[in-house]
Amino acid sequence: MLSAMRSSRRQRQGEFPPAPEPLPVPVIDSHTHLDITVAEEGAPGGVDEFVALAATAGVDRLVQVGVDVESSRWGVEVAARHPAIVATVALHPNEAPRLGDLDEALRVIEGLAADERVRGIGETGMDTFRTGDEGRTAQETSFRAHIAIAKRHGKPLVIHDRDAHADVLRVLDEEGAPETVVLHCFSGDADFAAECVRRGYLLSFAGTVTFASAVALRDAARVTPIKQMLVETDAPYLTPMPYRGRPNASYLIPLTVRGLAEATGADLDELCAEISATGDRVFGPW
Repeated sequence: MLSAMRSSRRQRQGEFPPAPEPLPVPVIDSHTHLDITVAEEGAPGGVDEFVALAATAGVDRLVQVGVDVESSRWGVEVAARHPAIVATVALHPNEAPRLGDLDEALRVIEGLAADERVRGIGETGMDTFRTGDEGRTAQETSFRAHIAIAKRHGKPLVIHDRDAHADVLRVLDEEGAPETVVLHCFSGDADFAAECVRRGYLLSFAGTVTFASAVALRDAARVTPIKQMLVETDAPYLTPMPYRGRPNASYLIPLTVRGLAEATGADLDELCAEISATGDRVFGPW
């Protein structure tokens, strides 16, 4: 899975964008892939470079997200070395159908989940865009197992949902959701957002909220209480406007936060403060 994500580099053109104006109140990047980001062309300084750049932009805490056994192990290791970073561990929903031994991979994830620097289980979930009918059973089995891991360890569940809104809610309802659920890179409309809000889930908005075509997503943001909002990069993907198509990194979060404030009419300082507090409540303390 990780190699497949890295191969999408061809879809992003150019160098990392210049740093935007810093935020007035520091916030969290609730979902980033530093292992992939540091491998991008133009990132010779590695993790240290991106942590420092993020801090100067007002992004002082980062959640490194696992998508397979390799990246989950890497995340635990880097979080142990960097006070600004915590990790999540999981098998991406598109990874599960590809594994020769899903049960063994899940046992590794369960073991990693016990680490103190692991603050969430994800990204897991459902994806009917890239996984066809032949892989759905393994994908759903993996999702259900991750829900159980999150509940056993008392850690937030971080969900990847692509073209699978109804299935995600169905499985969560059937299994019983963990106390804290984060919809990573929220991609639904206002009706789906309202369903998630009603269930008490948190909606994490990425750079997509700034895209001109994302009218439905901005509508969803407007029905989401700011106490149930997080913000993320999903770096190196989903770079906010005006740099869509170029590599993304945590220091670009201010563009997304300002876009979210504009879309919702929220005061920027208040929005930042609420996102920061929610990040600490969900993933902290750092």
